[in-house]
Amino acid sequence: MVMIRTWIEPIVAGAQVASSFYDTSLLMVVKNHYNETTSFTNSSHEDVLQKAISNFYITYNLILGFTPILSAYILARIGDRSNRKITICIPMIGYLVSRLFLLFVILWDWPIEVMFGSAALNGLTGWFTTYWGGVMAWASQDSSESRRSLRLIIIEMVYGLAGFVGSLVSGHIFINLSIGNRQGVILVCCSLGCYVFCVLYSIFVLKTPDSVETDAQKEKKKNKSFEEIQNDPGNSEYTEKSRLLENDPIINSVPGDQTFLTPSKLILIMMFTSVILFNVASIGAEDVINIFVLKKPLSWGPVEVGYGNAAGYVNYITSFLGVFVFSRCVGDLGLIVIGMLSFNAGILIMAFVRWTYLYYVARAVMMFSLIPTPTIRSMISKHVEGSSYGKVFVVLQLGIGIVVVSASAGFNKLYQATLDWYSGFCFVLFSGIGFISIIPIIVAACKQRSVNIHYRPPLIGETVYGTT
Repeated sequence: MVMIRTWIEPIVAGAQVASSFYDTSLLMVVKNHYNETTSFTNSSHEDVLQKAISNFYITYNLILGFTPILSAYILARIGDRSNRKITICIPMIGYLVSRLFLLFVILWDWPIEVMFGSAALNGLTGWFTTYWGGVMAWASQDSSESRRSLRLIIIEMVYGLAGFVGSLVSGHIFINLSIGNRQGVILVCCSLGCYVFCVLYSIFVLKTPDSVETDAQKEKKKNKSFEEIQNDPGNSEYTEKSRLLENDPIINSVPGDQTFLTPSKLILIMMFTSVILFNVASIGAEDVINIFVLKKPLSWGPVEVGYGNAAGYVNYITSFLGVFVFSRCVGDLGLIVIGMLSFNAGILIMAFVRWTYLYYVARAVMMFSLIPTPTIRSMISKHVEGSSYGKVFVVLQLGIGIVVVSASAGFNKLYQATLDWYSGFCFVLFSGIGFISIIPIIVAACKQRSVNIHYRPPLIGETVYGTT
């Protein structure tokens, strides 16, 4: 029972169902608002509406992306030093309070600009940056190195399943369940109810992995670490090798557990670069897709938007199955490349979508597109100390958030500029960025392979310099 209480999955599922309900509500409320308040001519109605919605989301996402800079790192450090629940509880409370604002906009006709204040409050309490960094740190600490990639992709699968269910029903709830003529009230209340569950669960039920013995800790108890051997003056067998390893700049470039070889800074920089570039392409693409499906030739309504989002979340399930199957025959690098190629091909097809069925074809081709990010996170976690997981993952999430939000604003402006020329141009650009993101991770993998060959620590009982 104690071990079950360390599972972070119930919060991931509840928060994502809540987020799916909220995202559909916000998109439709914003669309209805600008549809009623913006002056159009018959010829320009659709383009003007698209630009108004796009401009709203540019401002909204910029606020969400930049305000966590003030709080995310502080919360992560506090979480590392005292209790990891802080990086889960505080963002959940922020989500709950900030998303009440949408309910007020619907019920009392508050101006839509109130949602910018909601975004600022959400960001100041850590937003997704702190929350998801905390989730990754939690899962990493609660799993062994050998199973970490699988554990992180399981978290992603739970996230995707919850998003799939939430998106599938959100459109129907928005249309069919309302109070008077106030569409979206019930859907927002359902979202808030899920956040209440997450807050209560994180405070009263969730138990930190620090208080239980994880697989990684059990492994360390069974094996004498290389550091202990290195510091054992009676073990002359390793004296010369220990001295060489101790003074090696590559090994000592990143602090970490000496039971494995720590990489050079170049490897970590390449990993960070690759995952940030890939997220620029993948998250930027999702932002544009959300607006793209509202215009002709697709012209989707709430139900179709929900179905489309659900199709995107199916990729979390197929990505999990991909890791489960492909990990038997390829390593982390192979998994990452497969995922990136899947995304690149699918988003390129999206550039030519003119019919609904083709949208789903593109989503099907992107079935492994969620593999790269958790796999790279898993690789990074193996090269830092457990006590620094929260800080490292939040810094990574901050880097992703800042770069992605900044780039997304530019992509949305580019989308507006190319509406009359070729609305799928942005997707071609995203595909190109996705291909570029493969290069840094290949460089990191080659460098890591070189380091492992030349600097692998000796195993217990292994011959060193001809001595047994």
